[in-house]
Amino acid sequence: MINYSLPISYNPIFVKKEMSLKNHLEEKNYHRIKLKYTKTNHLEVVAKINNIEGNFILDTGASSTCVGIDAVEHFDLLSEDSDVKAAGAGATNMLTQISQKNRIEIKGWKKKKIDLVLFDLKHVNEALINHKAEKVHGIIGADILKKGKAVIDYKNKALYLK
Repeated sequence: MINYSLPISYNPIFVKKEMSLKNHLEEKNYHRIKLKYTKTNHLEVVAKINNIEGNFILDTGASSTCVGIDAVEHFDLLSEDSDVKAAGAGATNMLTQISQKNRIEIKGWKKKKIDLVLFDLKHVNEALINHKAEKVHGIIGADILKKGKAVIDYKNKALYLK
């Protein structure tokens, strides 16, 4: 008879392999989207609006997803005037337009009937250019993050949407 000496605390029934955040979320059918940091330390993501690709800053503090007024033609958006005034870093009371019922896709995660706020993003892009970063077409805001039950993994530069 062979006697194997194991620590008293060892019990193979209770040994669990620790699951990574990535594995846990992917097991729950989240889409993993790689992010990159801009030179201004913002997180940037590539997204498609109505099947047309663009660069966006991920902004948890922005209540709505926004597209620069100069990118309306780029994304083939239909727009109408809005009474809503936009405010952001360095700018307030900006006139806006709205574009309703758009489709957004971010690396396999898709949503339809998305409303976008359109306004002048010059102040955002000027700040990016001043720091030698690339211009963006818009901002992915909390509305999209909420719809996608977002989890942001800052350490591994990943966004998870369900």
